[in-house]
Amino acid sequence: MDLGLKEKVAFIAGAARGLGAATALQLAREGTRVAINDRDADKLQATVEAISQETGAQVLGLPGDVSDPKVPSRLVQETVKGLGGLDILITNSGGPPPGRFEEFDDAAWQNAVNLLLMNAVRFIRGALPHLRKSKAPAVLTITSFSIKQPIPNLVLSNSIRAAVAGLTKTLALELGNEGIRFNSILPAWTETERVVQLLTDQARRLGTTVEEEIRKMAASSPMGRMARPEEFAKVAAFLCSPAASYVTGVMLTVDGGMYKGTF
Repeated sequence: MDLGLKEKVAFIAGAARGLGAATALQLAREGTRVAINDRDADKLQATVEAISQETGAQVLGLPGDVSDPKVPSRLVQETVKGLGGLDILITNSGGPPPGRFEEFDDAAWQNAVNLLLMNAVRFIRGALPHLRKSKAPAVLTITSFSIKQPIPNLVLSNSIRAAVAGLTKTLALELGNEGIRFNSILPAWTETERVVQLLTDQARRLGTTVEEEIRKMAASSPMGRMARPEEFAKVAAFLCSPAASYVTGVMLTVDGGMYKGTF
């Protein structure tokens, strides 16, 4: 199936590793020109080189900390300048620290809002003028299945990612008549560095081992395992592609059935 992504331009935030890197690689395989961002400049450059060597696609590395209010708009402008436009925006970032409600003060909550919600707001605000020039504009926010089924000890992430989903749905309604599609993927436990960090904290709290917590997470899926990043990436590429031209306002769980609700 041709997704229609050849020669499209995509920007992916937080893409030196994990879900962002896997998505950038999948888009590059489809012939998309990609700009990827991360605050770790060395890791970013290594990912740029790896994707470029494997796919032959044009890959632009843009270092920067997306929690800085001035950075998202700058990264969008550098993408447009370097790759000649913008068709696809994928917002993504690391998550706030794990913990329970009474462990966090106002500053921690504000930092989480800035990292997750305002990061998406600033990227979308900066990208809209360029997306309006595209023939197939799409925005994808990466949230978590925790907005439907909260994860213990992740009160900051559970709460603020839900706001990002609300933003995504609202913009799908507001801007659908301009042809700009907004969707969100809600991944569950996936084999990434972030998940290992979370399970390390969980093991510490419970007095178990990381290996034991990984086995528990795998057992919570009807498929008996956690997701692989490339499985997320293939869904992301489809949602961002012209092949999904009538799909907007969707909050799609990619979770192997870990979410137990009906809707």
